[in-house]
Amino acid sequence: MKSILNTLLCAIALGSTITLAGELKYTIAPNYFEKTPGNEPLGACHGGAALDRAGNIYVTTDTPRGIVVFSPKGKFLRAVGPPRIHALEIRREKGVDYIYAARPSDHEVLKLKLNGERVWTLELPQDAGIYKDGKGFNPCAVTVAPDGSIFVADGYGSNYVLKFDKSRKFLKAFGGPGAEEGKFNTCHGIAMDLRHSKPLVLVCNRNNDRVEHWDMDGNFVRVIQKGLRMPAAVHIRGDYAVFPELKGRVTVLDKKGVIVAQVGDNPIESQRANYGLPSDQWKDGICNSPHGASMDKDGNLIVAEWSKFGHLHKFVKSK
Repeated sequence: MKSILNTLLCAIALGSTITLAGELKYTIAPNYFEKTPGNEPLGACHGGAALDRAGNIYVTTDTPRGIVVFSPKGKFLRAVGPPRIHALEIRREKGVDYIYAARPSDHEVLKLKLNGERVWTLELPQDAGIYKDGKGFNPCAVTVAPDGSIFVADGYGSNYVLKFDKSRKFLKAFGGPGAEEGKFNTCHGIAMDLRHSKPLVLVCNRNNDRVEHWDMDGNFVRVIQKGLRMPAAVHIRGDYAVFPELKGRVTVLDKKGVIVAQVGDNPIESQRANYGLPSDQWKDGICNSPHGASMDKDGNLIVAEWSKFGHLHKFVKSK
């Protein structure tokens, strides 16, 4: 036990990465992203991350630049779209890629072209019957089903997941606030899980420290994994789902819900979920406040933190 602890401490001191569980192994790629993209600091990030089909990396910021786009090699390409996007996913429709994005402080969900041009805006569903006014709608994340249905996690507002049809007509709300199964305490991240016999909605029940499946009609199915450290978002590629945990760790689950990797684990509790942690306290391969993550086609992990100064990581899958 003592030798394992010494190995961990040495790895942390060297800025490398220990994969703490499972079949996938990762190492950190230090200084992968440009420190001053476009000749200025990345700036405050709530921390959303997504990849397009070319492997370009889209990172949300709270700065006037909005979404900062990096090449697959971590080089700055451009900035697009509005600021204050909390979470985003990129979806291909009829041969064209679109960004779906949630903006809680602006009380809206957006569909954007990859150049940032707005296609449509979804605002407070007046007929939902759960809001006093538009300021109560504070969506954290959005995902889209194969039939075009839209699911919005209103984690900073009502703590319901809202379902709309493909024309953005409100259909139903499910969940609601609570600690028990079938209830949410900050439904924060959401994705469409197509790894099973039928589509399922995967929800990050952040402050209940668990992730779970719901069916397309809004019925609770099961808890996938519990005891996580504030799972903030989810990205699914192939058999794997990646969960950045706000309290200093990233977990990868297989389609059965088994932990196959945990990376970036921060042993210093005061640095976890610490928005203002200065860069002189960062260590390569150690996560402080993971908020968004994606997996590329080679199985590498891109992680964006909730950070006043903008903090990104790339973890490379070992062969």
